[in-house]
Amino acid sequence: MNNLYILILAGGSGTRLWPWSREELPKQFLSLAGEENLFQQTVRRMTKIAQPSNLYIVASDQCSALLRHQMKTVVKFDHDPIIAEPMAKNTCPAIALGLAYLLKSGADPEDLIFVSPSDHIVKDDEAFKKAINLGRQAASEGHIVVFGVKPTRADTGFGYVEIDEERSKGLPYKIVSRFVEKPDEEKAKTYLERGNYLWNGGFFLFKAKRIMEALKSDIPQIGNPASEGYDSLISSFEDLPSISIDYAVMEKEKDVAVVPLDCGWSDIGSWDALYETMEKDEDGNVKKGDVHTIGGKNNLIYANGRLVVGLDVNDLVIADTPDALLVAKRGSSQAVRDVVNYLKDQGRREATEAPINARPWGTYQILHQGDRFKIKHIVINPDAKLSLQYHHHRTEHWVVVRGTALAVIGGKEIYVHEGESTFIPKSTPHRLVNPGKIPLEIIEVQNGEYVGEDDIIRIEDDYKRTE
Repeated sequence: MNNLYILILAGGSGTRLWPWSREELPKQFLSLAGEENLFQQTVRRMTKIAQPSNLYIVASDQCSALLRHQMKTVVKFDHDPIIAEPMAKNTCPAIALGLAYLLKSGADPEDLIFVSPSDHIVKDDEAFKKAINLGRQAASEGHIVVFGVKPTRADTGFGYVEIDEERSKGLPYKIVSRFVEKPDEEKAKTYLERGNYLWNGGFFLFKAKRIMEALKSDIPQIGNPASEGYDSLISSFEDLPSISIDYAVMEKEKDVAVVPLDCGWSDIGSWDALYETMEKDEDGNVKKGDVHTIGGKNNLIYANGRLVVGLDVNDLVIADTPDALLVAKRGSSQAVRDVVNYLKDQGRREATEAPINARPWGTYQILHQGDRFKIKHIVINPDAKLSLQYHHHRTEHWVVVRGTALAVIGGKEIYVHEGESTFIPKSTPHRLVNPGKIPLEIIEVQNGEYVGEDDIIRIEDDYKRTE
């Protein structure tokens, strides 16, 4: 059987899950369903169908360090798994970039490539694996393969795949008649009643040479530089159209197969989609965090860091974070994207900045911020360190509240113990190290004419963020 490579696409923003999901911390990094976040769950699932050496992630440079670190918590790998996009350009350029990189790195044109999002839920890994194996048969026979989920409701937030029942007779998989992008409610009800429509699950499988041929014929603006090689594609990446693989290729191809996928799938594209897939209590409530309900039914309530109480409320989505609270009627969460766009137009940082931000070395949370100051709570994992860096526009004051810090300031090393503090002047190279066995927690007070996150000049970094 052909060698199988995995491309995990990790460039999504998940704006419809605001305020939990932000541009700085999109939904693939959130623990929405289980202890591990969605990206870690995806990596673990992929190791059951391919060797870790064949796993790669296509993502932006901004997320690369965090993705490398989180992948290491799931599986050991001997190669750099990140294929960095110069900029976000939707799924077609991302897949083309991954394809060109794999071919440059030694993949054979006859090898199979499975493309997976990084932010979906799959509850039944064994059923998922069986579907992939059936897809490998179809792809080996020359089909481009998509994976379709049987609809459970007339959802207008999904794309649909229509099955050609006549051409599918006698085959272990199905043949696609056409793709339909996010229909209106009336059409969605019709598709549900007909029974030969599936939700487009966002997974794809194909031979390397088959998808390259399709790219060249269907969208030559991407296919031609991709066929010339990885370096050619990178050099022209800025000029590529931003387009999904569905619009660019799938809707134009006449020989696409679809494998039905019955594995407890959800793309968690909205709070309503998350509600549908999560376990509920006896009153139909989905609750995460410090949540208590009295007399309410059929709510989704997510708390983050403080107590949330629902009193006689029904059919609501309540998503709380340290800096923003969303209250919406269930059924209306597709409009959350419009809310995010409105907040961006208003210049609100809550639209993009995450209140608790993940980094390869740990996390930080902004506790308070003014015109000339910012106060952070920083948690550094055992044996981890921040980059060696300096700032042009701010000073920093570190107060250790838990653990012991090794502070490197201007070339000097000092240990700062619980209850002690140290000061970093402007333009002074410095770094924080946790030499201990427990998480190091500090309070950082920044002061200066500018306290933005982009005033960081990195000199050395364990997570390749100086490259």
